[in-house]
Order: sequence, then C-alpha cells, then structure tokens
Amino acid sequence: MRNEQTQTTPYTFGQQASFWIAAAVVAHTLWTSAAPAMTYPLYAAEWGLSPTVTTAIFAIYPIVVVTVLIIFGNLSDHIGRRAAMLWGLGASFLGVALFAVAPNVGWVFAGRILMGVGVGLSAGPATAAMIEFGPVGAAARASAVTLAAQALGLIAAMIVGGALIQYAPLPTRLNFAVLAVVLAVLFAAAWFLPRHKTVETSARWRPTGIIIPKKIGRIFAVSVSAVASAYALGAVLLALGAQIAHDLIGSGNALVSAATLSLFAVAAGIAGFGAKKLQANIAMILGGTATMAGMGFLGISASEHNLPIFLIAVASAGIGYSLLFVGGLTLLSAHAPAKQRGGILSALYLVAYLVQGIAAILIGAAATRWGLETAIDYGSAVIALLSMVVITFAASMWGSLLAKDRGPVIEYRGTVISPRPCS
Repeated sequence: MRNEQTQTTPYTFGQQASFWIAAAVVAHTLWTSAAPAMTYPLYAAEWGLSPTVTTAIFAIYPIVVVTVLIIFGNLSDHIGRRAAMLWGLGASFLGVALFAVAPNVGWVFAGRILMGVGVGLSAGPATAAMIEFGPVGAAARASAVTLAAQALGLIAAMIVGGALIQYAPLPTRLNFAVLAVVLAVLFAAAWFLPRHKTVETSARWRPTGIIIPKKIGRIFAVSVSAVASAYALGAVLLALGAQIAHDLIGSGNALVSAATLSLFAVAAGIAGFGAKKLQANIAMILGGTATMAGMGFLGISASEHNLPIFLIAVASAGIGYSLLFVGGLTLLSAHAPAKQRGGILSALYLVAYLVQGIAAILIGAAATRWGLETAIDYGSAVIALLSMVVITFAASMWGSLLAKDRGPVIEYRGTVISPRPCS
C-alpha cells in the first residue's frame, strides 16, 4: 500500500492549494478533450472533410486514452502524482499547440493523439491526488468537487471555444492558443505540488495486466453496460453536436451552439450530485430512462429542426449520462476486490472508451453515406436500445445487490473500500 507522506520545500504549495490545483488538472481533462468540438464544422468546410473524417478525429482520442490507461495506469504509484500530472499536462500542451498551428488534418490527428496521451496520464493521478490532499474521511467532498471540475472543464471548452470562434479572429486557431496558455499556467502551478513518497519507487515499474475475477463477472457486465452506454451517448453529442446544431437546428452562431451543448455538462453535473444519494441500481435505471427520453427528443429535434426540443434532448442526455456513469462506477467500485480494483476499473474504462470510439466512427460513416439526420436516427435508436439493456440488467440484479449492500461502509483515507468484504 502506498505511503502517503509528501516531501515539501519552501516553494511547495500547502495541502488546500494542492487540492484545488489537482482539481484544475481534472478540469483540464474535459476541457482538452472537448476543445475541438466546436471546430469540427470549420475543419469540414475549410478542408472538405466528410463526417467520417471529423468523427475519426474524435474517435482516435478515446482509443489513445485506453491504451495509455492500460499501459501506464499504475505509473503514478511509482513516480508520484505530481510527476505523472506534469507528464500529462506536457503532452496535453503539445497536442493543443499542434491544433493551434495545424495546416492540415494530419496535424490535427497528431494533436488529438497527444491530447489522449495527456489525459490518460493525468486523469487518474489528479483524482487520486484530490483524495490524498483532502481531509481524511472526506470522500464525498472530493467526489463532488471532481464532478464539478469535470463539468466546468466541459463548459469552458464549449463557451470559451464558441465565443472565440464566433467573435475573435483566427477561429480555428485562437481557441487552442488560449487553452495552451491555460495549460502552461497549470503546468507551472503543478510544478510546485508536494512530491509524494511511495514505497514502489524503489521497484522497477512495469505494466500490469487486467483480470476480471469470475465472482464479480456479472456485476462487471452490468457496470460496463451502463458506463459504455453513457460514453456512447457522449460520442454522439461531442463528435457531432456542433454539426447537429448548425445543420439540423439552423444555429449559425457558434456561441449559441456552444451554450446549447454546454447544457449537457450542466445537467450532468447537477444530476451527479443527486446520484451520490441513490443506490446504484436506481441510478442506472433512472439514467437509462433519461437517456431513452433524450434520444427520442434528439430524433424529433433533428426532423423538426426545433431548437427548444434540442435543448430538452441535450439536458435529458446529460442527466442520463451522469446517472449511468455514477451508477455503473459505484456498483463496480463497491464490489471489486480491493487489491484488484485499479485493474478492474481500468478494464471498465477500456470497454467504455472503445465503445465511444466505435460509436463515433459508425455514426460518422452513416452520416457520410445516408446524411446526418438519418445517422442521428440510427444512432439514437441504438443508444436507446443499450439503455433498455442497462435497465433490464439493473432490475434483474435488484434483490441480490440489496442483500450484498447490507453492512457498514469501510473507508481508508476517504476512499470507500467495500460495503462488505468480497469472498
């Protein structure tokens, strides 16, 4: 187990400041990942790109994140949270810089790959650092701030990007130049974080494999179905949301489109706070229901070219995303054996990001072949079907999970170990 003492110097931030810097690193992961969302229509117009290519730009990101998580998921236990976050921020900065100067789509793909590396290296260590820098036993506070940081990062990507694209010069470049400056400042702040002492630093680092114990195989399947459905939903809105607002809803103002899509993050953040008080089964069932409703409204808004209905669709999708994600993650975290929890959660993200990438590519290909409206109809139907599967799985396990969930909650340094030891 990790020794959580830290090394400090006269130029090291204190515990409270370090907590908020780690939260800012969490926020950067969503800001960086969503920053190109409002630029995809501009790239398509400037370089003559098809929806297949623009969604491929989106899809390469989760594939890279998965690869980094699998290979380097335990790296921060060996080199420390600060070092891992610095490597991640550095990679994100390089990726954003490539977007800022990209002369063609090849540079954009290279930048997207570096963004995936940066987020994959820094997301986990930043979340762990928030727990370690926070007060003992304050897991709920760290969780709430994490959700808020993610939502704020996504909102910043949409609002800042939309405003710069609509009203500032260099619409395909200035957005990323501003983000590069933010990342440089954040890198400088993270440089003065405390250095963690870890017992593993003396051992040689090596990638760890992922094994799912048979005793939690069914729980893993239910959790994966929920989180993967949430990520597939995110793929539709982040990869094609701006294009939907522009082409189908008739919004010619980038800031208006960005504000519309940011409603997804606002709704997800608000629902996430409420989801913490729900049992995992209930959260997944409600999330699946909200997602099905959102997909129905999305199809109607596309066919009717109706902005108010599109707003309802985005809000419903945000609520569904949050409840599915929180429910699935809570269920698996509570039942995974403590010694294997990191690898098991990495497997969860592996499947979820793969589903997200595949969904983006397939929807983009369908939009190229049959048109955007038809692609949205098919994509919405598939995601609604996945949500029905989640609801069915969650309802079928209701009794057994309620029985297993009885018993006291055990916490160590604010991290929930298990509602009942796995046997």
